[in-house]
Amino acid sequence: MSEDYIVKNTGEVLDVTINRPERGNGMSDPMIVELADLVEKEGDKVRLVVLRGAGKDFCVGRASMGAPRPVGLDALQTRGISDHVFRCYGIFRKCNAPIMAVVQGQAAGFGFALAAAADITIAADTAQFSIPEFSHGIMPTMVMSSMIDRVPMKALMYHVWTSKVISAEKAMEIGTVSEVVPEAELERTAQAFIDRMLHFARPAVLAVKEYGVNAQAIDMSKAVGFARSLHALVNSAGEMKRAGHK
Repeated sequence: MSEDYIVKNTGEVLDVTINRPERGNGMSDPMIVELADLVEKEGDKVRLVVLRGAGKDFCVGRASMGAPRPVGLDALQTRGISDHVFRCYGIFRKCNAPIMAVVQGQAAGFGFALAAAADITIAADTAQFSIPEFSHGIMPTMVMSSMIDRVPMKALMYHVWTSKVISAEKAMEIGTVSEVVPEAELERTAQAFIDRMLHFARPAVLAVKEYGVNAQAIDMSKAVGFARSLHALVNSAGEMKRAGHK
């Protein structure tokens, strides 16, 4: 990994810290590719991925925000420019292990999208969230795609169109944050969640992610059938029996 990240992998937890605090952890396109590659390669081998930002901010967005766009490209070439961003969101969803974001300070644009795409997001009560793309003349459908299965449409469109900076409490209200805690308790709360996840049998942890991601896209009868099959399959695992899960 480059110096843009601090990575710790215990074999159980993959802990990734965006390490550009002097730039608010704004992420270049190569950094986005690097993050996606890491989660794709290592995320399925652990039981939890943790994403943090060094310094006072989680991530202020893409480093190229507001930069002039290339001219003279056809539609296919234009679409290809952004594919690495969509790929990153997709890898977050497809990763077998749940992903937890620990958010302080600013989470804007791509930073807000990462926080929303994570399965669990714990935020400091002083954190602020925003989708500033519209204000920069940028089509916001990339960041919208990271939230489309998490945020009610009326709320999503409103925050996209207004580019309002919202509090952690408001972000939790619209479904992009799981828990808001005092800033001084952020790391303690995150560690408590990590410890809890390590307590449970890995098949159960991964099954919750699998069901949560996939069941939303199917109708109710199929979702129930999926739950029944997954319940029977996972509970038959030896690790589940040893852990006393039912």
